[in-house]
Amino acid sequence: MKATLKTLAVCAALSVSGLVHAQDIKIANIVEMSGPGTTSGVMFKQGVEMAIKEINAAGGISGRKISYTSEDTQTNPGVAKGLTQKAVDNDVFAIMGPVYSGSIMVSMTESKRGEIPNFTGGEAAAITQQGNPWVFRTAFGQSISFPKLARYIQGKSKKLAVLYVNNDFGKGGQSTIKGLLATGPTQIVAEISTESGQVDFSAAVIQAKQSGADALFAYTNEEESARLLRELRKQGWNKPIIGETVLTSAKVVELAGEAANGAVAHVGLTVEAPQLQAWGKKYQAMYNTASDHNGVKGYTAVYILKAAIEKSGKVDRKAAAAAIRNSCFSAKQHPGILMDVCFDDKGDIDRESFITEIRNGKTVVAETLPPLSKK
Repeated sequence: MKATLKTLAVCAALSVSGLVHAQDIKIANIVEMSGPGTTSGVMFKQGVEMAIKEINAAGGISGRKISYTSEDTQTNPGVAKGLTQKAVDNDVFAIMGPVYSGSIMVSMTESKRGEIPNFTGGEAAAITQQGNPWVFRTAFGQSISFPKLARYIQGKSKKLAVLYVNNDFGKGGQSTIKGLLATGPTQIVAEISTESGQVDFSAAVIQAKQSGADALFAYTNEEESARLLRELRKQGWNKPIIGETVLTSAKVVELAGEAANGAVAHVGLTVEAPQLQAWGKKYQAMYNTASDHNGVKGYTAVYILKAAIEKSGKVDRKAAAAAIRNSCFSAKQHPGILMDVCFDDKGDIDRESFITEIRNGKTVVAETLPPLSKK
């Protein structure tokens, strides 16, 4: 009788402490749900949630369900750091986000402290140059995407104006493209700094026009890119407008309207690609809106984590992180990752990518590029 009462007492204690849920794989979704990063963060968040719902409906990972929380960074690096500290204290298995480079650069020190795998959509080159073994991108880092982009620019421009947003994301892109073009046929004739949340781009466009550039490379966030495109058309700019990922995204096309027509970008992910069209329709049906690359980044992050756990053969954070680095995963074996992917020792991803163009208000895949490692 005493043994029975003791057992009941232990069970009651476990129930109160929440340890009965210890079998769940806990994920913290830490993303931009307000502020300038809302568009990116919400789509990333919805991609993560979509994957979790599918995986749980199919029985979970190694028989365990995924539980998760979603937290708003407010597009503020300090808030992102605090939320990541909270996730570490809550002993989560993995962290998804933030998306903005400035936030992940700050918050990933906390996930590193907790030895927690941290997936991000941030693209700044510096993210994976810190020697952090716990951070992984589901976006191309600038060190992977920009060499492809530079080759494209060199075939289109002799005199290039570079317009960028003055934050970690933008400055990383500006310095990377500048370095890659330094020894080629393309001369950078203007470097135009703009601010996050900037509304008026008239002076920036005048500066680009006066530089004598035969093309403009635009590297800003979604809302700013749309405002820039509208101002370029307003001032009669009729030369190539080239970007990386953001410039031809769904949100930019929605906000810029006809001004987006003709814009060209190298993108790592687009729902217009043959490999991703079915997924794009599924996302549209679930959320009643079209996804850009950020939705795919969030969705594939969860499936990459699942593939890593299955590869390691155990539900263990350290083993999962080790299973991702210097490894490749095929979409045939793991359909949820959508495209064949490889990770290097820094946590950077490599795979096929696309050149897209806006034509008559729609994103069209103009060309498919091979993984950088195969070029």
